[in-house]
Amino acid sequence: QVQLVESGGGLVQAGESLRLSCVASGRFFSINIMSWHRQAPGKQRELVASITSGGSTNYADSVKGRFTISRDNAKNTVYLQMNSLKPEDTSMYYCNVLGSSGVYWGQGTQVTVSS
Repeated sequence: QVQLVESGGGLVQAGESLRLSCVASGRFFSINIMSWHRQAPGKQRELVASITSGGSTNYADSVKGRFTISRDNAKNTVYLQMNSLKPEDTSMYYCNVLGSSGVYWGQGTQVTVSS
């Protein structure tokens, strides 16, 4: 079983920054893609950013230039640095891991950006 624990969410004002972290623990052989998704009330869950084991990244157009995803393979941890936050970034953010043993989701961490 694999567990994902997110942290770093909170309430900030527009223009401020937050850094999300997600640590994967448990029994798995390898982690391929780590990603962050978000879901606001009444909306579909959407991909925010992803990063492969080799470091290749992909971003949603809405966060390009403001968010940076990174990972520490030795610690099985993925980060999301979020700068210049906007009220429309308000959402529940979920960590996702695609590994050799399956796909796993974290419980989510709330990010709220006030105007």
